[in-house]
Amino acid sequence: MMQLHRLFDLSGKVAVITGSTKGIGKAIAQVFAQAGAKVVISSRKEDVCKAVAAEINEGGGEVLAHACNISHKDQLQSLVNATLDKWQQIDILVCNAAVNPYYGPLSEIPDEAYDKIMSSNVKSNLWLCNMVLPQMAKRKDGVVIIVSSIAGLKGNDKLGAYGLSKAADMQLVRNLAVEWGPANIRCNCIAPGLVRTDFARALWEDPEAMAKAIASYPIGRLGEPEDIAGAAVFLAAPAGNFITGQTLVIDGGTTIGSYS
Repeated sequence: MMQLHRLFDLSGKVAVITGSTKGIGKAIAQVFAQAGAKVVISSRKEDVCKAVAAEINEGGGEVLAHACNISHKDQLQSLVNATLDKWQQIDILVCNAAVNPYYGPLSEIPDEAYDKIMSSNVKSNLWLCNMVLPQMAKRKDGVVIIVSSIAGLKGNDKLGAYGLSKAADMQLVRNLAVEWGPANIRCNCIAPGLVRTDFARALWEDPEAMAKAIASYPIGRLGEPEDIAGAAVFLAAPAGNFITGQTLVIDGGTTIGSYS
């Protein structure tokens, strides 16, 4: 029988987390390090990556900082190469970085904005998975977690393109789970509701929008980054060993509520 602490132990694992200098990504990196993983901090700005890495290092974690813009395939490959050069393997890949340069109806979205959303939020995840999963397959062990959104489950008159990309991520993990399952690689999505991060600041800093959002959450509050981080550990650790191809919704109940 496996002991309880082993169910959530990431000791000896190497985790690459994109978009991990703030919000959900940073919270996942912090908790992974506390669970024993060696963590790669990545976002576009090198100085910010180093600052977060230093913060986690002070807490006793092993961290590599490597700046990377997910829109550039060569930078993603550099991220993978730097990790393999330092630690020889990648056991956990968390695709958290995403963009949303457009807020409005699909009928008015510029082609450039649509292409950027789909490329950054979907294609870059596939690029990164194709770079990382083969070395996982050689060891017959690996985990992929893509941070999606409940926007991929609901229609929205302002976030339609973003929702399309996040629904595509849910399908991406299903396909990856089927293709790579025989190599003992598990692939899952996390779909958060509204979480208090810089990414969603425009929504939760508006008092009227904030009140409306909270009214739609049965739990009576918005999410915090730490609410998502715990689920990521669960999916990455032995506790989640029989879960693959799934989307775990973490939304305070908003998608199951009915409001008048």
